[in-house]
Amino acid sequence: MNPAAGTLRPTRARHWVVFFAVTLAVIGYIQRVCISQAAPLMRGDLGLTPVQMGMAFSAFGVAYALFEIPGGWLGDWLGPRRVLMHFVLWWSFFTVATGWAWNLASLVVARFLFGACQAGCFPNLTKAFTTWLPQHERVRAQGLMWMSARWGGAFTPMLAAWVLQLVDWRRSFEVFGALGIVWAFFFYRWFRDNPRHHPRVNQAELALLAGAERAASGHGNVPWRILLRSRTVWMLWAQYFCVSYPWYFYITWLPSYLQEYRGLTPEHAARLAVFPLLFGGFGCMFGGFIAPYVTRRLGSVARARRAIAYTGAVAACLFLLLHSVIRDPLWAMLAMGMASFGNDILMPGSWGACMDVGGKFAGTLSGSMNMMGNFGGSLAPVILGYVLEKTGSWILNFYIMAGIYLLAALSWRFIDPVTPLKGASVDE
Repeated sequence: MNPAAGTLRPTRARHWVVFFAVTLAVIGYIQRVCISQAAPLMRGDLGLTPVQMGMAFSAFGVAYALFEIPGGWLGDWLGPRRVLMHFVLWWSFFTVATGWAWNLASLVVARFLFGACQAGCFPNLTKAFTTWLPQHERVRAQGLMWMSARWGGAFTPMLAAWVLQLVDWRRSFEVFGALGIVWAFFFYRWFRDNPRHHPRVNQAELALLAGAERAASGHGNVPWRILLRSRTVWMLWAQYFCVSYPWYFYITWLPSYLQEYRGLTPEHAARLAVFPLLFGGFGCMFGGFIAPYVTRRLGSVARARRAIAYTGAVAACLFLLLHSVIRDPLWAMLAMGMASFGNDILMPGSWGACMDVGGKFAGTLSGSMNMMGNFGGSLAPVILGYVLEKTGSWILNFYIMAGIYLLAALSWRFIDPVTPLKGASVDE
């Protein structure tokens, strides 16, 4: 390190990495959630039953889950720059291709391939954070990124409803797909896998990273045996499975629920559908920014992350149950929004644990956690559709989701969210 680094003012190039992560999170969620608003039109046009529409929703989740580990592993091996650029271009293409569907099979294929490509998004952004950010900035960056993702999804129903007034549902997917192409162009021009190779990073900023950039080198030989023997890894997978199952309702069946059960118009439903993801964004921000204060209060990062997770999961359970007994749609959706707030308080700590526990294998570990979460998410739309078709009950689905939140809280009892796996530290 250059001795003069101590006299320089650090550059802030690393903040552009957060900017790119935030904008991609917004774009990715817009492209992911827009189908929920178009779903009633698609069901009528393509002649789909609730179970068949659930299959189309789940095709994304299955592929997203299956390709999480490969997507994260590619980022660990090749670096996020090339991997993210290619993934974003391909998933934007399959967003457009969703509008070309002519039957159930073509729709399922388009959504499956869209999910397969988008699977590499957050593991590679987490890899970039691990490389570009000092440890004390990572959880807040995760909170900001997930807040932006949720808010991108929150306003998508209104955005999609507006777009659907201008064009038909097929053309709307072309509009949303174009956003990712623009992002990929600018990201590839600016980003470098190693901050040492970026012309806008000075020695003082590198000093702040203090070894984080060593995680940028290739790590294709992932210690799978160590991962699979770790209780922490299994419990990280379990809690993310549990919080993803209810959350998928918010981005799939929610507009249909508001229109069919609550009797709202599409426009009114779109306005109320904002609350779960809007409040979820606040939950992500709150979870990320409260973490340092809770840590100082409890004297331990591990205890702080567990306390935040317990609080969030239990609150999500209680507010979801409260929602189910409220008749007024506005107050019911405010309660559901608070359930989503509790859900997303867990997010920064979960992904922060992947960075701290995974170390130089953070992309792979975060990918595996997101994989398990999306297995839970991929089950939700089909099970929701099946329960609805067999019983006609939306409320029974909410009871199931509330119980699953309690399982998420229990999982955190067995997680050590700070100790790196053997061989994962950048110094090993």
